[in-house]
Amino acid sequence: MSGFASDWLALREPLDLAARNREVETAFLENVPAESARILDLASGAGSTVAGLKNYFHDPVEWQLTDYDPALLEIASTRWQGGADCIVTSRQIDLSKNLEQLSLSEVDAVTTSAFLDLVSDCFLRRLVNFIVEARKPFLASLTYDGRASFAPANPMDQVLGEALNRHQQTNKGFGPALGPDAAQRAIELFRAAGYEVVSGKSDWEIDGTRGDFLQEFLGGWLRVGREVGLEASALEAWWQDRVQRIRSGELSMSVGHVDFVAYPQMRRFS
Repeated sequence: MSGFASDWLALREPLDLAARNREVETAFLENVPAESARILDLASGAGSTVAGLKNYFHDPVEWQLTDYDPALLEIASTRWQGGADCIVTSRQIDLSKNLEQLSLSEVDAVTTSAFLDLVSDCFLRRLVNFIVEARKPFLASLTYDGRASFAPANPMDQVLGEALNRHQQTNKGFGPALGPDAAQRAIELFRAAGYEVVSGKSDWEIDGTRGDFLQEFLGGWLRVGREVGLEASALEAWWQDRVQRIRSGELSMSVGHVDFVAYPQMRRFS
């Protein structure tokens, strides 16, 4: 699996942190030891999950960060190493091939952020089985669910959004990706395995002050539109309209995500 550019991850992190669902995170914390917690984070990138959760804990947390991209792991380790509230180790690993090499006996919980929509149904079933067999709680944050809306709207928004959702289901390194279906599929699998699940929305709310993010993000929509062969003149007109409104601070956008925590029954620490 190829990684994501560190600049993009830094650009999106403020939106991620604002969007994370507090009710879901509270349910997660009720299933993790309040003291000396040990957490394995999957597909850690530059360490955004640590940023999202570290202020909930009074005692230092032992974080095991994993990613395929060693450069991102280096950023994460540098970012969090040496702080009083974090003890960070990292491991470069190809999760698509070597997930089961990780040892869940050494941790109290498993987390991930902005990852599940990239994986296939086959990998997701492996992941759920791996966690359920070890009876660990699992927090999945910021899984894209296919919803997007703009203000003001443009007729091409929906066309491009549908193209993007189809593109999200292509191979991202784990086989044909579940894309917008990932969160609901994961919830179904955990419930079928006897786990309790608490879920909620964690939508990005992007206003006109985030023009840098909007231009980069919608540039990705433009690239997808070209890749799938949408009509060039309509696509260019859409892009010029969106860029003009971004530069004037007029454009805002909501992008749908889902957070959920899954945990064994009768595990709660509260």
